[in-house]
Amino acid sequence: MTLSSPTPRERVEALRDAALACAARGWPVFPIRPGAKKPPALHGDTTRRPCPRTGPCRSGHQGWEQRATTDPDRIRRCWATAPYNIGLAAGPAGLVVVDLDTPKSPEDVPPKGWSRRGVHDGHDVFALLCADAGQPVPSDTFTVRSARGGTHLYFQAPAGVRLGITEGEQGNGLGWKVDTRGWGGYVVAPGSITPDGVYRVTDARPPAELPGWLVQALTPKPPAATSARRQIAAERLPAYVRAAVRGECAHVRAAQATRHTRTLFVAACRLGELAAGGLLPPAQAETALLTAAGHMITGPCQCTEREVLRTIANGLRAGTARPRTAPITTPHRPAAPTGALFGTRGVV
Repeated sequence: MTLSSPTPRERVEALRDAALACAARGWPVFPIRPGAKKPPALHGDTTRRPCPRTGPCRSGHQGWEQRATTDPDRIRRCWATAPYNIGLAAGPAGLVVVDLDTPKSPEDVPPKGWSRRGVHDGHDVFALLCADAGQPVPSDTFTVRSARGGTHLYFQAPAGVRLGITEGEQGNGLGWKVDTRGWGGYVVAPGSITPDGVYRVTDARPPAELPGWLVQALTPKPPAATSARRQIAAERLPAYVRAAVRGECAHVRAAQATRHTRTLFVAACRLGELAAGGLLPPAQAETALLTAAGHMITGPCQCTEREVLRTIANGLRAGTARPRTAPITTPHRPAAPTGALFGTRGVV
């Protein structure tokens, strides 16, 4: 006897019920495209496809983190239209999720530093991190098994600390195949279905508090390099160049969180045009833009200094394709003294 596959209606209802189960725990959810892990099934705000500024976006674009909800009626209406997978907004849910991943292909192998320690996947890396810290593996918490065999460990976010996301070993990440999701990040919630399988709860106990040593490891460090950078060198620049630098930096300082990268890139392109024309030293342009982008690094966006510097460098490089030259001005010729040409009797 073989079990029949669920009907499309049954699949929609199962995903709806899974989304409602997350909401009942106080975890805001939003729809992800059917059968996928990303992207969210919500409109974005890009140059090619700008936000329509209607509905919940009337007063400004609302991304998936802002639109995630625990409202049962909204969830029922949304999941009645399609078998959406479920995105769980970690930050608004008061969670930090540690994602222990597995290799995606035979070529996806650990770096030498980890391979020498017998590591095969994120589970091994996390176990070694715990051992190095002299701590047990904090597995007594709400746990989800991903469709590819990874593990999501759910923890209560610490009070008074706003933790963002980490990717592997980048920035203050924990290590190879170990990601974390807090503010600015989401996880695929249990009940979601991908071609690899179903996300399933393997431990339904309430999320434990995030261990203190992990809080310390994941807390962003102050960007000392940014605060220590000098302001623009006291090298004299033409007035219109100084005005251009001030204007572009003002745009960067005023950039909305959803437009950080785009605004910074465009500003760097424009200053790159001046640099390519020999009107502005590239180092001065970089320093000015990095100073103006300080709020992107220290604010809730959780942009890293490395990302900001890469965006500036890419923009300055793109600007070299259109070097800007100095405006041509007609030299001022002072009027000749009247007495040199005319006397009291006319032309001398």
